[in-house]
Amino acid sequence: MPLDSVTLSVVTVELSAVEMEIAALVAAKRQIENLTKGRHDAHGAPRDNGWSLHIEGAAGEMAVAKWLGRYWNGNIGDLQADDVGRLQVRTRSRHDYSLIIHKSDPDDRAFILVTGLAPVFILRGWIWGREGKRDEWWTDPACGRPAFFVPQNALRPMRKPTLKGSS
Repeated sequence: MPLDSVTLSVVTVELSAVEMEIAALVAAKRQIENLTKGRHDAHGAPRDNGWSLHIEGAAGEMAVAKWLGRYWNGNIGDLQADDVGRLQVRTRSRHDYSLIIHKSDPDDRAFILVTGLAPVFILRGWIWGREGKRDEWWTDPACGRPAFFVPQNALRPMRKPTLKGSS
């Protein structure tokens, strides 16, 4: 059957208890690997909240995978792996936050902004990496951690592939 798509402005996803446990286990394994290999949190993130950043980030990835109906393995040990399929997921705790893209991020990947805290997340939209790297979005609100902060109104709406004619 040919594919069509359904466009939604934002999508709300609620993780089950088991999904949160899986995300937390993946996050713990990621953080333990970083600590035992002497790696610091990426992009200058403060070390005192590495555990919670990993847990909420993994849960955001799980939320995207759940919405897409895709298996998510967490890519433990592969720092260069995409988050869900060929997608990059950026999870932010507050619903008014922007999507963060770093200079080193791939230009040819779609970046999805996910906001909230487990168990409920909102998939806000997406943008190609190359499109998110605009000079006017380059800023350093955390003082020492500059990046591109893409406003939510610049994101494309979420699209989910569906089968034509399915009910």
